[in-house]
Amino acid sequence: MISRQEWQAFFSFLKYYTTSRVVFLGRNFERFKNQIVALLIVKRGKYASSFLNTSFFIIVGASIIGGPIIADNSPLINLSNQDIVSEPGIISYNPYESQIGTVVSPKSRSQIEDYQVKPGDTLEKIAKMFDVSVETIKWANDLKTDVIKPGQVLKIPPITGVVHRVVSGETVYSIARKYGVDPQNIVNYIWNEFADQETFALTVGQIIFVPGGVINPTPTPASRFVASIQAGVRGSSNFIWPTSGVITQYYVWYHQGIDIANPQAPAVLAADSGTVIYADCVGWGYGCHIIIDHGNGYQTLYAHLSKIFVSSAEGANKVNQGDKIGQMGSTGRSTGTHLHFEIRKSGQLLNPLNFLR
Repeated sequence: MISRQEWQAFFSFLKYYTTSRVVFLGRNFERFKNQIVALLIVKRGKYASSFLNTSFFIIVGASIIGGPIIADNSPLINLSNQDIVSEPGIISYNPYESQIGTVVSPKSRSQIEDYQVKPGDTLEKIAKMFDVSVETIKWANDLKTDVIKPGQVLKIPPITGVVHRVVSGETVYSIARKYGVDPQNIVNYIWNEFADQETFALTVGQIIFVPGGVINPTPTPASRFVASIQAGVRGSSNFIWPTSGVITQYYVWYHQGIDIANPQAPAVLAADSGTVIYADCVGWGYGCHIIIDHGNGYQTLYAHLSKIFVSSAEGANKVNQGDKIGQMGSTGRSTGTHLHFEIRKSGQLLNPLNFLR
C-alpha cells in the first residue's frame, strides 16, 4: 500500500513537472512567434496583406496577454527586477540560414496619418517629425505654399514620395513613368497591394504609394541615381561592384539592398571570393538567385538572374572575386531587368553602398 509520504512526493513531482513545462512553453513562445511572422513576411507575394496584418496582431496579442501571466505565476522564475522593453521592428528573414534578425526601424507606418497642426508648427518641423519630405506633405494635401494654420488637419504619408489613387487603365509601369521612378520601386514597397501578384495588376480606386516619386518632375531627376556603375571596380572594402548599370533603388527599411538596372542584361560577378551556398530559382521573391558565403562573417546575395553559371554542389562551389556567376534578368518579384544585391553579416542585412562607394 502506498504511504501518505509517497503520495505527497508524487504530487509534488507532478506539480513541479507541469509548472516547468508551462514555463518552458512561455519562454519559447516569442521565438515561435518570430518564425511565424517571418514566414508570413517572406510569403507576402502569395498572401494578402490583410491576412498578414491580422495574423501578426493575433500573435502579438496572445504573446502580450499570455506571456506575463505565465511568468508572474511561475514559482521557478522571478522577473520582478527586470524591465521589459518593446520596440517596433522590421523582421529580416533569410530562408537559407537558421538565424532571424530583428532590425529596429523608426519607419513602420503603413497608412496615411492625420495630423492636426499645433501653434508654432511649420511644414519643415512636421516633415522632420514624420521623417518625410516637405514636398511629400504638400503633394498629399494639395498645398500650393508652405503656409499652414493651427487646427488644420494634414494627411501625412508613411514615406517620402507620392500617394496616388489608381484610375482606369493605369498600371504600375504608367504610374512609375508619371512620377519619374522605376516600376520596381513601387513593387518593392511592402504595403502596396496588387490584384495579381504575377502581373502586378491594380484595382481602380486603390491607393498606391510611390516611394521617391515626384509630381511634375524635371526631365532627368539626377538625384535618383548614383553615377553609372562599372562591374569589377573596387569599393572602400574588399567588395567589388557585381555588375554594370545605374542604381534605381537604394537601401531603405523595407528594401534592404540595392537594385542595379541595365537593359543590356550584363554578366553578374562575384563581389568577393567565397563558397556558393545557394544557386537555384524560385517562382516568387528573389527568383533565380545566388548566395555566396565569404568565410569572414559576410555573405552576398544576387537576385532576379536570368542565368546561373555556378553551383552549390560540393567540390564545385568555390568562386574567386570577379568570376562570372550569372546574368542579370527579371525573374521572381521583378518588373524589369535588374540585379538586386545584398550584403549580410551574421544574418544582418547591411547597406551595400557603405562597402562599395
